[in-house]
Amino acid sequence: MIQIASSDRVFILTGAGISAESGIPTFRGPGGLWRNHRVEEVASPIAWRRDPRFVWEFYSMRRRLAAAAKPNDGHIALAELEKRLQDRLFLCTQNVDSLHERAGAQRVIHMHGELFKSRCDSCDRPPFPDDRTYEPPAPVPCCECGGQIRPHICWFGEMPYRLDEIANALDRCSIFIAIGTSGVVEPAANFVAHTRGRARSYYVGPEEPANIAAFNECFSGKAGDLLPSLFQLE
Repeated sequence: MIQIASSDRVFILTGAGISAESGIPTFRGPGGLWRNHRVEEVASPIAWRRDPRFVWEFYSMRRRLAAAAKPNDGHIALAELEKRLQDRLFLCTQNVDSLHERAGAQRVIHMHGELFKSRCDSCDRPPFPDDRTYEPPAPVPCCECGGQIRPHICWFGEMPYRLDEIANALDRCSIFIAIGTSGVVEPAANFVAHTRGRARSYYVGPEEPANIAAFNECFSGKAGDLLPSLFQLE
């Protein structure tokens, strides 16, 4: 049980594990190949410059899978926690799907982008909602400026989004909880170390993350099983 006092500010980081419980493949680790390509070979600026149609084929497939998935009890529990804590909860996700929002969460920080948004690769047009698929023989969509429309995703080699907000929330939190993360991907893997000595830290997931030694306490099991009864608010 995680005790949350009325004075606590809670930072929650979710990773691929919570979405995997809803049936969304991680495309990382053993067996995480797509058409015999590692995801790093598809999700990168180099891949985009080499073959944008191939990149869009990959993300079109991901959009179909994510659209068919449903939020699990873990997503729902976090949305309920947000309703109770309101702005004392900072929900940050490494996931690009919309399962947190579909479960009812209102203030989700997507540090690696959003699968159902697109943006221009050339101009400053803001990212816009986009749930379409662009698979061959469909052409790569173009912007009015002459650039090409790409997924609004933080690819390998690019800077994650909203890091200033995230750093501020880490500085202010008194409880840090990571759920379903590998503890490998930076900078998220270092978030728990950032809070050491100031915040209580917890990990929730069926497998130990690489940075498990940095947490005060770990709860072993699926988020959908554990989260609905894990929090006790004072």
